[in-house]
Amino acid sequence: MKFDELGLSPEVMKAVTGMGYTDLTPIQEQTYTLIREGRDLMAMAETGSGKTSACGIPLSEMVDPKIPGIQALILVPTRELALQYVAELDVIGKHTGIAPFAIYGGFSMDIQKAKLDHGVHVLVATPGRLIDHLYNSTLTLEKVRIVVLDEADEMLKMGFVEDVNFILSCIMNECQTLLFSATMAAEVEELANTYLKDPVRIELNLEDVSPQSITHRFRFLADKERLPVLKQYFQKENPAAAIIFCNSRRNGELLFRKLKGVVNSLEYIHGGLDQGKRTSIFNRFKQGKIKVMIATDVAGRGLDFSRVTHIFNYDFPGASENYVHRTGRTGRMGREGVAISLVTGRDLFTVKRLFKEKGIQAAWDGKVPDLKKGGSKKGSGRRFGGKPPGGGKRSRPPRNPRKKTISKSSDQSKS
Repeated sequence: MKFDELGLSPEVMKAVTGMGYTDLTPIQEQTYTLIREGRDLMAMAETGSGKTSACGIPLSEMVDPKIPGIQALILVPTRELALQYVAELDVIGKHTGIAPFAIYGGFSMDIQKAKLDHGVHVLVATPGRLIDHLYNSTLTLEKVRIVVLDEADEMLKMGFVEDVNFILSCIMNECQTLLFSATMAAEVEELANTYLKDPVRIELNLEDVSPQSITHRFRFLADKERLPVLKQYFQKENPAAAIIFCNSRRNGELLFRKLKGVVNSLEYIHGGLDQGKRTSIFNRFKQGKIKVMIATDVAGRGLDFSRVTHIFNYDFPGASENYVHRTGRTGRMGREGVAISLVTGRDLFTVKRLFKEKGIQAAWDGKVPDLKKGGSKKGSGRRFGGKPPGGGKRSRPPRNPRKKTISKSSDQSKS
């Protein structure tokens, strides 16, 4: 289906055409009419499927710029995803007069208050910072008619379940609720059952949540061979734009030092950088001013880097979902991409589990390990059987909604 078949307003259609959009992705095609009809949704789709525009385009049609106040609320787990949503909404709604804005931890509350007082129609927020404003500013949700919960499984995994429940309980009007998630964990189901009304359930690519446009390649090698082999790949592949994932800040820092001067146009991003620095790196990478980005899992989910041709797992991720989200930074919106993972003996159990859980069709560069014999759970160790060191999220203590004193940037450390 094509966008010019949707009957979009001239203003939104002009923006969509300018963005180079012609054909709808499956998630966009299956959700657009339902969203416009006011139905609640539970949508489960592969990473890179176009979920941001699947929300942004109908919202730009449904929000009335003549009505002051927040009409649509979008909750996301991280500040990077919040900024991505606002950037998308800015482009889609630039001819409509709709004012989107994002609030998140690590940024001045006073500046955010001033912008909210000036007038916002679509608010994108991380849960902790939104609650800060509900208690400490004039922000009100009384005009909200549409609520979007994006990356719902990640929000709950990061310990936001209490916050999300509190925020939704603050919305007194009947609202249309749209829930998007890569997986449908028990907590997500419970949230949906509580707040969604007769939702339409959409499940795409359940058997293989990794995009079909990605070629998955693996290289079995000794730990000491990883750096020289990675350099060889860059010489041979010459990627136009690449992300190299490491499991911890320390590993990323060490790799950055070793590749600096060897790989051109290189930068390193991790959760310890201040927001301005992270935003600058992300923007320059998206614009092509940075060719290669070393990253922890801060760049592994939700962010749209449409230019990325190659993903390298220098450290193999400890969880299958992390592999899917990392590799999903390439092959987006139907484009082709390559994911190359360096695998050592201690990773074999995790690799075997990945193939079983996600149905990855793998190609081995060089020696093919015997997965039946190698890689026992005991041999892989706790470090490699769960979340990657430094890359996982820790749940914070439940917030007491009745407490009147709220931390100034309660979600800063996780976003």
